[in-house]
Amino acid sequence: MKENHGSELRKMPIKKTVKKKEVKKEVKPKVQKIVCNDINCAIHGTLAARGRVFVGKVISDRMEKTITVEWPRRVLLPKYERYEKRRSRVKAHNPKCINAKIGQKVKIAECRPLSKTKTFVVMEVIE
Repeated sequence: MKENHGSELRKMPIKKTVKKKEVKKEVKPKVQKIVCNDINCAIHGTLAARGRVFVGKVISDRMEKTITVEWPRRVLLPKYERYEKRRSRVKAHNPKCINAKIGQKVKIAECRPLSKTKTFVVMEVIE
């Protein structure tokens, strides 16, 4: 009696390789130069902003050329399957040409470290 191991029955399907179309994407420059027309504002005009951009509210402007910006965020607690509210606070460079005040909504961008705690710069006042 001839043994049949199923080799005739189990024929492997032939995989067809499909070539993917190459799509060229436009690459945006990651470094943004902050445009400032004020002559007295040298650091703001030459400062390159790259990385993350946030929109938040100014909660303190007591320091010279520095503001504290705060924005709310939601964090998932897996144990309870719920979200909790938290807030992020960062210090940002406030150039003379922008001069953001308490209560204003501002757009800030990450830049090189300007001091021990300051790595953001105000790009514009939204409200």
